[in-house]
Order: sequence, then structure tokens, then C-alpha cells
Amino acid sequence: MSNSFHTADKGTHRRVMLVGLMFCAAFVAFSFFAREQPANTYVLQKADKLVRTAGSPPLAN
Repeated sequence: MSNSFHTADKGTHRRVMLVGLMFCAAFVAFSFFAREQPANTYVLQKADKLVRTAGSPPLAN
């Protein structure tokens, strides 16, 4: 049977797993922040409309 890393001492195994996890987390964070952000202005338009109409009397039908 071939040697696996699980047969190494516990400290070394934990360190290697931690380094791998840190590289994985760094890659995920970098890919998330490096992607192009969508030009979604719907929320801004809705907030602008709410601010402009705040405090005004309701329109009569």
C-alpha cells in the first residue's frame, strides 16, 4: 500500500491542510472580487424614487 499523508505526524498534517485551506480561501476571495460587477442600477433608481417622493402628499385620483 502506498504512503498517504495521513500516516505523517498530526502536526504536519494539520499544517499542510491549513496552508491548503488558506490558498483555497485566497483563490475564492480573489476570484470573487476580481470578477466584473454587473451594472445593476435598479436598486439605486428605486431608492432615488423613494427619497424624492418621501414626505409629499399622496396623489389624488
